[in-house]
Amino acid sequence: MTTIAVVEDNADNRLLLQAILDGQYDLVEYENGVDALAGLAAALPDLVLLDISLPGMDGNEILARIRADTALRRLPVIALTAHAMSGDREKYLAAGFNDYITKPIVDETILLAAIERWLLTTRTGSF
Repeated sequence: MTTIAVVEDNADNRLLLQAILDGQYDLVEYENGVDALAGLAAALPDLVLLDISLPGMDGNEILARIRADTALRRLPVIALTAHAMSGDREKYLAAGFNDYITKPIVDETILLAAIERWLLTTRTGSF
């Protein structure tokens, strides 16, 4: 089964993601960047859902470290963020995120479509 790493410090948001994704994907959860980077290096998932506002190391720093690591660099990473101001999407995509989903997640089909699009892209070697 496809494995998705969820890097999210908010327990309610993790529960929502579990409710949406459970049964379709194996989920591995991390509450902070240090644990996430160690976990990603130990067991490479197929895709990462990464919160931007995390304690300590934020999502942008985690992404920079993922992109700098040759073993992790091609991993699709989707930003999950409450930052939904004009220009935010472009800013996060320019930073190296593959996609951008705003929280709270109101329409789960948007999240599921983004996940499937990036999983398909990596399977076909287009990314």
